[in-house]
This record gives sequence, structure tokens and C-alpha cells, in this order.
Amino acid sequence: MPDQRYPFWLGGVGASMAAVCTHPLDLTKVRLQTLSHSAAKRPGMFFLIRSSIAQSGFRSLYTGLSASLLRQMTYSLVRLGSYESIKTTLSESGRPSSGSLLFAAMLAGGLGGVAGNPADILLVRMTSDSIRPPEQRYGYSHAFHGLTCILREEGVRGLFRGLGTNTTRAILMNGSQVGSYDVFKTLLISQPLPIIQFQFRDNLLCHVISSIMAGAFATTVCAPADVLKSRLMSASGNLPIQRVDTSVHPARAKYGPNVCLL
Repeated sequence: MPDQRYPFWLGGVGASMAAVCTHPLDLTKVRLQTLSHSAAKRPGMFFLIRSSIAQSGFRSLYTGLSASLLRQMTYSLVRLGSYESIKTTLSESGRPSSGSLLFAAMLAGGLGGVAGNPADILLVRMTSDSIRPPEQRYGYSHAFHGLTCILREEGVRGLFRGLGTNTTRAILMNGSQVGSYDVFKTLLISQPLPIIQFQFRDNLLCHVISSIMAGAFATTVCAPADVLKSRLMSASGNLPIQRVDTSVHPARAKYGPNVCLL
């Protein structure tokens, strides 16, 4: 039976659907990563969510959604679509090895990181704008307005701010997601769970559990690069970058369901 081929754009559409569900967690993650460290006690994820709803209503949790959708239709579309294309090419001479698939995933992640860098900048700035001092806010009304402002104020180079860190993060994320997913799925199918002796089959439940575990693992691996990316992209010009603090809890919550919905 021949392998089923999917349209190149399908991954971007699936990722966009996932982003609609996980955007409040993504927004909270970026705000935690870009908060000033002057406060004696840093707020937690649930405190930020409650505060945002109390001050600006539930719709405030979807601030920057247009940038998130643009990011998925660039970053995720390229990384998922190119991975399938590379994997198909590798399969022409037989079943590719695990190392070849890992390399393909990391290469696809790097390509996606480059393609999605402008949208990543917009997403970071739009989601963290409300916690900045009023005189330092960007005030982008939507993603395309933000692109226009960056080009006018910072030039083409502004669209590639933090490119190295973002590409590193994308390589780590895609490689660790794909690699760990196969490992977790194999472990779940190969032997029953201890104590309850439940045996997983190769079905939707196994896919969901494996995806959540892979998302948590990948988020932990790339958390330092993710924080650096957010700090670099939220700044404008030559502003100093604040001390790194790896806030991985909302990111774990985001990428688990996000992977499942792809």
C-alpha cells in the first residue's frame, strides 16, 4: 500500500488550530519570561491569568492571536512540511534510520525557525506589551501592523532580531519532540504499565499520552533558549537583556496539548 501524502500546508493549519486553544498559555509564558526582576516575589502562572481576566476581561488572554496564527503559518508550516518532504526523500532508498530521522527533524526545525522569526518577534512583543511601562509599549494592533512598524522603525534587520537563539530553540524543540515521541510510544506499547498492568495499543490514546510526554520533555530541553529568545525579541534597539530565568511550567502546559493537536 503506497504511503499517503499530505499537502505541505496541512501542518500549518493544524498548528493554527492548536494555537487557538493554547494561546492563553503561550501569552502567560512570554509574560513570565519577560517580567522585570525588580519585584521581590515573582507572580505565578495562575496569578497572571487571573489578573489579566480581572483587569481586561477574558478576551485579553487572546492578545496577539493574529501574530500566533502568522507564526504557525510560517514556522510550523515550514518545519512540519519540510520534515515530511525530507523524510520522503530519505525513504526512497529504504527505511531511514533513527539518526537520519532525527537529523531531518532538526534540519526542518532550523528551517522553520528562520521562516517564523518575524512572526515570533511580533508574538513576543504583542503578548508582553501590557506588562511594559506605557512609554515603552509597541502598540501593535495586529500582526501586519506590527510588521509595518518594525520595517519602518528598525529596518529589515529588525525582522531577524534573535535569529540565532530562535533557530537554536527550533532545532532543539523539533529534534527532541520527534525523537522522544518515538521513544515514549515504543515504551508504552512494548510493556504494560506497572501496578495496574494496563497495556497500551497503537491507537489514539497512546498517541495522546506519547505526545504529552514528548511535549513536556522537549519544552524542558529548550527552555533556556526559549527564555533568551523572548528576552531578545521583546527588546528594541540595543537595550540590555535581563538575567535568564527558565519559566518552564506554562510552557510545559502549552506544548503538551499543542503537540497532541498537530
